[in-house]
Amino acid sequence: MTTDTTTPPTLSLQPTATHCPYCAFQCGMTLSVDDVGDVGIAGNPAFPVNRGSLCVKGWTAAAALNHPERLTTPLVRDADGMLRPASWDEALDRVVEAIERARERHGNDAVGVFGGGSLTNEKSYLLGKFARVALRTANIDYNGRFCMSSAAAAGIRSLGIDRGLPFPVEDIAGAQVVLLMGDNPAETMPPMMQYFDEQRANGGRLIVADPRLTPTAQRADLHLRLRPGTDAVLANGLLHILIRDGMVDAEYVAERTEGFDRVRAEVLTYWPERVERITGVAEAELTRAAQLLGAAGTAMILTGRGAEQQAQGVNNVSACINLALALGLPGRPHSGYGCITGQGNGQGGREHGQKADQLPGYRRIDDPAARRHVAAVWGVDESSLPGPGRSAYELLDSLGQEGGVRALLVMGSNVAVSAPHLNNVAERLASLDFLAVSEFFLSETAILADVVLPSAQWAEEEGTMTNLEGRVIRRRQACEPPSGVRDDVAVICELARRLGSGRHFEYASVEEIFEELGRASAGGPADYSGITYAGIDANDGVFWPCPGEGHPGTPRLFTDGFPTASGRARMFAVRHQEPDEAPDEEYPLFLTTGRNLAHYQSGTQTRRVPELAEMTPQPMAEVHPSTAGRYGLRDGQAVRLSTRRGRADFQLKVTRGIREDTVFVPFHWGGRQAANRLTNPALDPTSRMPEFKVCAVRIDGAENTADDTTTTTER
Repeated sequence: MTTDTTTPPTLSLQPTATHCPYCAFQCGMTLSVDDVGDVGIAGNPAFPVNRGSLCVKGWTAAAALNHPERLTTPLVRDADGMLRPASWDEALDRVVEAIERARERHGNDAVGVFGGGSLTNEKSYLLGKFARVALRTANIDYNGRFCMSSAAAAGIRSLGIDRGLPFPVEDIAGAQVVLLMGDNPAETMPPMMQYFDEQRANGGRLIVADPRLTPTAQRADLHLRLRPGTDAVLANGLLHILIRDGMVDAEYVAERTEGFDRVRAEVLTYWPERVERITGVAEAELTRAAQLLGAAGTAMILTGRGAEQQAQGVNNVSACINLALALGLPGRPHSGYGCITGQGNGQGGREHGQKADQLPGYRRIDDPAARRHVAAVWGVDESSLPGPGRSAYELLDSLGQEGGVRALLVMGSNVAVSAPHLNNVAERLASLDFLAVSEFFLSETAILADVVLPSAQWAEEEGTMTNLEGRVIRRRQACEPPSGVRDDVAVICELARRLGSGRHFEYASVEEIFEELGRASAGGPADYSGITYAGIDANDGVFWPCPGEGHPGTPRLFTDGFPTASGRARMFAVRHQEPDEAPDEEYPLFLTTGRNLAHYQSGTQTRRVPELAEMTPQPMAEVHPSTAGRYGLRDGQAVRLSTRRGRADFQLKVTRGIREDTVFVPFHWGGRQAANRLTNPALDPTSRMPEFKVCAVRIDGAENTADDTTTTTER
């Protein structure tokens, strides 16, 4: 249920410098208002990351602020099962009563919290503190587990730290060769492409490894069209050639790494003919890519979700890090390994306590020293802090189960679209004793809730974000939220007060929360203790780690060593494993998922923006012409994709820009068009990342299929 109209936001007549609400590039923009009250957006040329550029999502971001479907009053579910408007007191009372009832009947861990990578650092920090102090539950995780967790785990174990890009994004322009593994920034963060364009204009070469000829791959010098699920094989094969041809930086390996002998023994079995057979990448292309990397004076290996969102995502990234270390890249100018973080605050969101196994500052929650430090900052007894909880999918899979979560608070996430194996997740959501969702629209998850809390949007709040470079920036309030809407910070603090923990959640301002975050992170891997709002304002952001007052921040990591016990980077031998599910006679094709230019994440915002909805009104299933011919399908027709978990309906797009054994679909839609009805929840053993990018699928013309009886469960 939504209100028919909302009051347009009240903005200052002076332009307000802030940042885009979408991806981790966090483009600088200014918001202003004209004489009839319309919100205007302009790129901010003074911000050094996007340098004034915006993509179509950024240009149209203001359309969601005063959208007619905007939620402006709390909603509660009546005895007849319908959502109705309610006062804030009634809504919050219901949330508190449900939490207390679940704890009394089933224990503290029966209450769960699911956060998001779009939340500010202050909200991410506060949500983690709320779970551990006010709820005393171990069960908190967030949708970033579905995005960057494999790169994070691989980076920590090999390099000692997880920061998406350990160098400023501008360094890309100076790399002679860039290998981009499984990412498509031309659609996912278009303003970033200016640096790849500069790189190529400077004489550099771009290599893209992707099963599809994406818009990014179209601009590459070399496209390696690998079979889904074979990323580690490709990286091992490249390293094999570098070793064979004497192109490894032996001095760097000897002085700055450990574990190379084990890696060399493993990759010697990945001879080019074998790699071609497994990956589908021709030996000549593999050799050319290796030679380009080996001969380059400066080079980068960058990974994205294609390599990471797999049940062997950590191994894939580790193989890429091995390649970068063997070439001597990390810590050198215009060189290194990096992960292109996806969500707006995917970096900061995973640093300060939203993950089930972490405390602020990227500390481990099972580390006694970390627990003592954070407990002292919070003013609580260390023994009261819970231990590690369930990872994101495992938390969702436990909903309503004996020993699982019975009451769930969702903030900043639309799990009914973004989680894998959606039919199972929908059933689990419906089995909850209680679900509360904080949202600005009635999303696919909010519509299932017992209580919906209307939340302020990005232009209506203060806080900080951390972009893909590890640059901490300011999100400035440009307008007041509509009447009846509250910021999530206020909601968290009020819930804590009603639960009897108010004294731990008393803040005069959002800046005061950030200052406490700094104290809690002090001495941790992600140390924000020296970052202040004033410092951010004066320097267009501050790069963490920034340990202590007066520290300038750290734009480039690893110049003098690695934050590991030995000071060396660690290399791990990676042996290829087949995907959890391979094509067979019943499901003969690979399915892989991803994003497109017009939409973002679950589409809660972008599908409501007219310009974006017109650009891409529905999801398309991409197949090769020979595949379409084999199954008697034609371009533009309705098709149904089926896997062992469910079915979903799409319009067919026939294109030569995809492998013959692969089907691609975007995941921005819900209902019968939800790609995640199909995806496999098999988890990486280390990162707990689901296997979004690889599963077995069947394709049929919709007119040849029986009616689909699988529907999203409603509460």
